Amino acid sequence: MDIVALIERIGEAPTAALFGLITGIVFGVAAQRSNFCLRAATVEFARGKLGPKVSVWLLTFSTAVVWVQGAQMLGLFRAADTRVMSVPGSWSGAIIGGLMFGAGMVMARGCSGRLLVLASTGNLRSVVSGLIFAVVAQMSLKGILAPFRDKLAGLWITGAENVSVLDLLGVPDWSGFAFGLAVAVLALYLSMRNGIGAKILIFASGVGFAVAIGWVLTWQLAQVAFEPVPVTSATFSGPSANTLMFFLDRNAVFEFDVGLVPGVVLGALISSVLAREFSWQAFDSVPVMRRSMIGAVLMGFGAMLAGGCAIGNGVTGGSVFAGTAWLALFCMWIGAIVTDFLLDQRAPAAQTA
Repeated sequence: MDIVALIERIGEAPTAALFGLITGIVFGVAAQRSNFCLRAATVEFARGKLGPKVSVWLLTFSTAVVWVQGAQMLGLFRAADTRVMSVPGSWSGAIIGGLMFGAGMVMARGCSGRLLVLASTGNLRSVVSGLIFAVVAQMSLKGILAPFRDKLAGLWITGAENVSVLDLLGVPDWSGFAFGLAVAVLALYLSMRNGIGAKILIFASGVGFAVAIGWVLTWQLAQVAFEPVPVTSATFSGPSANTLMFFLDRNAVFEFDVGLVPGVVLGALISSVLAREFSWQAFDSVPVMRRSMIGAVLMGFGAMLAGGCAIGNGVTGGSVFAGTAWLALFCMWIGAIVTDFLLDQRAPAAQTA
């Protein structure tokens, strides 16, 4: 792709939005067809199983690492130039925000990325929860909750830049690629043990490929653009807030984020229609709706505090081995496991007693 020619034809900002759209479409199709979901994986793990949900999540995560680290080894991308690595990270934000997000995604029955995919298939529960998530994320980014978020994030920061897990361990650069391959082998073993078909495996790896597409395209654009271009990829905290404001502010400009979210919607919608899986769904009861709304609030604030959502930290940030992303991912697992135990696993016992 001749990026310079494309920029000269449509401009830098529309090019960034186009790259976001491409990344989003690939992500939307792959996530919808594979049923990729961190919430489902953590719940399955919390109940003592290494079943299909864990297998799909591990395959997505590992293929993202392999694709991204492979692109870096080929000189198509440089992790040090990414937004997540070039700015200070927050250890306290990763811990507190990660725990909040993990709890919220169990209550809302899906992380922010999964909610976006489900909303595109006719799930009105996800539409409501997703809108609440986007509003709270915007409030946490630039609104009334921003000072509180800044205070929590400032309790413990990494320094001038984020920390690379690979540098922290003192291992060579190729170790990231090797690690990704090792996890992929484990994921394939679990997939075969759980009888997961080739089609699901291909689409699960496609989610990881979408992350690599975003990194490579924005990095390549940043090398030739006149104005500074953030090197980023799939994440749904900042982009959801920015997309919301794009449609509310007539002075908003095109950027990668503004293309990413509509791309996911378009990809998931087309995929669900072609697979005849599009169907309108609503909340089953008031308690379920209340629980989902509270979960969306926790996710909105938690994601902005943690520096990203389950996708932004758990797959995108993890693929470049950002220290705070890995810590946030770990805390999301902990928050989800504890919440599932308290709210769901104990619920039948409490009702029987």
